[in-house]
Amino acid sequence: MARSSVRRITLGSAGPEDMARPQLAARGAGTLRIIPVEGARQLRQFIDVPWQVYDRRAHPQWVPPLRLMVREALDTRRNRFYARADRALWVALRSGRPVGRIAAIENRAHNDFHGDRVGFFGFFEALDDQEAATALVDTAAEWLRARGLTALRGPVSPSTNHECGLLVRGFEAHPTFMTSWNPQYYPALLEGAGLAGVKDLLGYFVPMDDPRFVLPARFESHARRARARQRLTFRDLDMRRWKQEVALCWDVYNGAWEANWGFVPMARDEFEQMADGLKHIVSPRLAFAAEIDGEPAGVCLAVPDYNELLKRIPSGRLLPTGLAKILLGRRRLRTARVMMLGVKPQFRGTGIFALFTHELYRRGRESGVIGGEASWILEDNELMNRPLRALGLEEYRRWRIYEKPLA
Repeated sequence: MARSSVRRITLGSAGPEDMARPQLAARGAGTLRIIPVEGARQLRQFIDVPWQVYDRRAHPQWVPPLRLMVREALDTRRNRFYARADRALWVALRSGRPVGRIAAIENRAHNDFHGDRVGFFGFFEALDDQEAATALVDTAAEWLRARGLTALRGPVSPSTNHECGLLVRGFEAHPTFMTSWNPQYYPALLEGAGLAGVKDLLGYFVPMDDPRFVLPARFESHARRARARQRLTFRDLDMRRWKQEVALCWDVYNGAWEANWGFVPMARDEFEQMADGLKHIVSPRLAFAAEIDGEPAGVCLAVPDYNELLKRIPSGRLLPTGLAKILLGRRRLRTARVMMLGVKPQFRGTGIFALFTHELYRRGRESGVIGGEASWILEDNELMNRPLRALGLEEYRRWRIYEKPLA
């Protein structure tokens, strides 16, 4: 991996804009240094940056990530994503204090699949400090440009198959499990660094406990007719046959999203690694497959919103008490996130998305779920957005992927 030199920027006296933003002026004083992460101590500092950026009183919505999960996402030796990718990390220090971080990612699997030369950035965090944010973006761009890449896109951490997008709408509540949340000033930081939005991802919330929310009668009648016509059945994923079920999910996943913007097929070992990390948090009744005439047609995977518990672990560490809070609290979780709802291309014209919606609603009610989020749906994916809007649901969160040329 290429080594990067330390970048040092010294700010002068405050100008009129700084006087209008006294908080930024205070943070912007002193020498700015962009430090490459090259050892265990600096990696710990990189992982620790969000705790330097987020004030729990000013940002009560922020959910501290588990440090172990962040470390695993960055581990180039054990994380199978990096078999076809590379990355570099930097921390921004102002007068010795961490004020931001960024990762540059060369995803060879993406470029091979799409036939382009896009570079990525992710794991971005920063105080409201435009100078630091711009320096971080420029440093990542410089590393990617040196590798012959022609565009900078993100945030993705570390790819579109993982946590991605910058929140631009829906800041009021805490994020659901494995989705991102950031302060409202983040979009201005990226735009000030020369990035522009290229694609938006949507989130919908289903208020299961609201007596006013009921599935339209046509959904029930349509589901009944479609099942009889197509001999469609739903079945729980069998946790005792986990490897076989993961193989089914992998096949559906790579087929269902193949034509989607930004999608990268996952290698089987990479998908298995991700699935194994979710095995013990999946709710069996909310993980199910659809079969038509006995042939697998699609998969739905919803997980309880473990962020309800992670909010109670402010340090982000499982020990000494974090693990106990998760184990003792998980049975009380009553909200969920739909992480995967995919249908094989040959079955998409059968109205199966509406059937999945009906089945998930029924199972959620039976399981005592009071609400759930369906998220990271491409803004132009009408096959998904249309049925959700037909239920009377409205977009309540929006994330944005940004890009700028590197030529």
